[in-house]
Amino acid sequence: MAGEDRYHRHMADRVLVVDDEQAIRRVVEYALKESGFEVVSAGRGDEALVILEKEHVDLVVLDLMLPGIDGIEVCRRIRALRNVPIIMLSARDDEVDKVLCLEMGADDDVTQPSSPRELVSRVKANLRRARVAPVQEDPIRLGGIEVDPAARTVAREGEDVPLTFSEFEILLKLMKSPRRVFTREELMDHLWDGSFFGDLRSVDVHVRHLRQKVERDPAHPVLIRTVRGVGYALGREDGPAE
Repeated sequence: MAGEDRYHRHMADRVLVVDDEQAIRRVVEYALKESGFEVVSAGRGDEALVILEKEHVDLVVLDLMLPGIDGIEVCRRIRALRNVPIIMLSARDDEVDKVLCLEMGADDDVTQPSSPRELVSRVKANLRRARVAPVQEDPIRLGGIEVDPAARTVAREGEDVPLTFSEFEILLKLMKSPRRVFTREELMDHLWDGSFFGDLRSVDVHVRHLRQKVERDPAHPVLIRTVRGVGYALGREDGPAE
């Protein structure tokens, strides 16, 4: 939308594009600049890490298959440096690659070849997600878990639990409606404010990571229940989590 592009030109969000193929890099850079973004680029993972250490960046578009330090390792190191949205570019529609990207902290994955318009839409959506304004709601307590929507914090039995944006949003959605079954589509539409398009299996990865952080025994989850063939719910079928 024209208004949205004017917003980006005024705010000058800065995107780091990391891809060893110059032709792809140029196409991505051109599409982002046309949409009002400021762009900085790198052809190698080590170059990208140097840029991130020295310069301000609002979002990273990162190729999975990089020479030297591969994209997954670069993603892991970025996460140790900055809490910026990371969109991985994967040349293969490979489930293992997608899972690894998410496990290393990527926020999104775009399978190549993709249209420049789709990538720009993903960039805008991830930046919107990163700027979610705090909501004025009371903390929710259930099953030894406390979620504070205003502070965007989570504690398990009094101990702070660091969650990614997606993990927090899924947990909050489930906590607000105990025992209600949410489909994968509903959860992903909630995460992306109705603009999600992609692989629904990514919600399973987010839930698995979430269980590792909030369940007493992640191998035998009792807080976040799987409803086979449908999706997920909080607590037991016969009552809320204890």
